[in-house]
Amino acid sequence: MGPRRTDPAALVDGVRSGDRGALARALSVIERGGPDAREVGRLAFPLGGSCYTLGITGAPGAGKSTLTSALLGVLRAAALEVAVLAIDPSSPFTGGAILGDRVRMQDHALDPGVFIRSMATRGHLGGLALATPQAVRVLDAAGVDWVVLETVGVGQVEVEVAGAADTTLVVVNPGWGDAVQANKAGLLEVADLFVINKADRPGAADTRRDLDTMLDLSAPPVGGWRPPILETVAGTGQGVDAVWETVVAHRAHLEAGGALVERRARRLTDELRAILARRLEERALDVASGSSFDDLHREVLARRLDPYTAADRLLCEATS
Repeated sequence: MGPRRTDPAALVDGVRSGDRGALARALSVIERGGPDAREVGRLAFPLGGSCYTLGITGAPGAGKSTLTSALLGVLRAAALEVAVLAIDPSSPFTGGAILGDRVRMQDHALDPGVFIRSMATRGHLGGLALATPQAVRVLDAAGVDWVVLETVGVGQVEVEVAGAADTTLVVVNPGWGDAVQANKAGLLEVADLFVINKADRPGAADTRRDLDTMLDLSAPPVGGWRPPILETVAGTGQGVDAVWETVVAHRAHLEAGGALVERRARRLTDELRAILARRLEERALDVASGSSFDDLHREVLARRLDPYTAADRLLCEATS
């Protein structure tokens, strides 16, 4: 039992064999970061490529978890295995709002075809933007058909994570404010479809009009797909089937024109660049705490050397 807890190869073997405990431990390793996380990611990388990712983001209180729970019901009715990663960049531990999200998904807690996991950065370099794709690959290796990435808010990290999905769904509410706020948060750029949840409340028509206006003023849709705007009352299930049908339609649209392959290739390019930047940053931090840094710092203080030249010399040392 001991090696299964610590050895990346044993963990990945357990994941492939359907061991839920190994899957949970592998995700914990990914969450913490470090050499073991990189090894788990390396071993899982060639095993995936089959699952489809759906990002769900929006302002707190928009009803994302209720909508996610309703969509889980649709996915399971289609006999699809699904995992939910609830992304919380603000918390170093599982709890608070994320625990509440899990409670709202309790209808699926005992379903062996559903895996729900909260995920927060533990402070390692790169954070959730780098940990999330690794976690998705581990779930992919476990044979999951769909991975839902649900974020707790609309900060930079949340939008980056949700926007890195194959299809991204943005949830808003009536009275949420005009769509300029969506534009400021970067949601218009990442949205493949909008859902006005709690659409039985006053203001749904105004919210739809605002979103339509902002989409009209935005750049022409890439690949000819204009993000549809749907209305739901997730608590009762109203409109959820239409959301699922639109997600499936968007997937078909991406696959038919080769855009899904291109989208995933761009994500890998961005990920590779981000990993390279983080690794160079790690080296730079090491150099910045060494004797060479102290020597050059004294030279700069004495004005015998300018900061840029000093930085160039340190950079050469960091990359040598």
